[in-house]
Amino acid sequence: MRFDHSTTIQASPERVWEIFSNVERWPDWTPTVESVERLDAGRLHLGAKTRLRQPKLPVAVWEVTKFEDGQYFEWVSKAPGVTTTGGHRVISTPDGTVATATLIQEGPLSWLVGRLYAKLTMSYITTETERLKEACE
Repeated sequence: MRFDHSTTIQASPERVWEIFSNVERWPDWTPTVESVERLDAGRLHLGAKTRLRQPKLPVAVWEVTKFEDGQYFEWVSKAPGVTTTGGHRVISTPDGTVATATLIQEGPLSWLVGRLYAKLTMSYITTETERLKEACE
């Protein structure tokens, strides 16, 4: 199952990336994240691991599996029967900077998890991109 949400932000791509990729500060600007604990040091990078607590969801550890500084990072969290991939993209356009959040659930139980959490998941990624816009502008 796949969920996407994009928003156009009237701020530089650098500003949007600075906030979007600074995962430790997410609880400061989005209510969808209660706490973040980086399990390694330094800026976000390929292989970085982060423990994320979100309302109404189990605690998850996410590992960065793709990283293009200033543009995109993708991280993966695994649970029995389901692998969840979260994508975070920043693109400069003539109308502003477009930020996109994507969540993909795969695995033998992904259909069940997707159905149980579809409304919550879509609400969370929509809230995250809209709150990102507010934080950047």
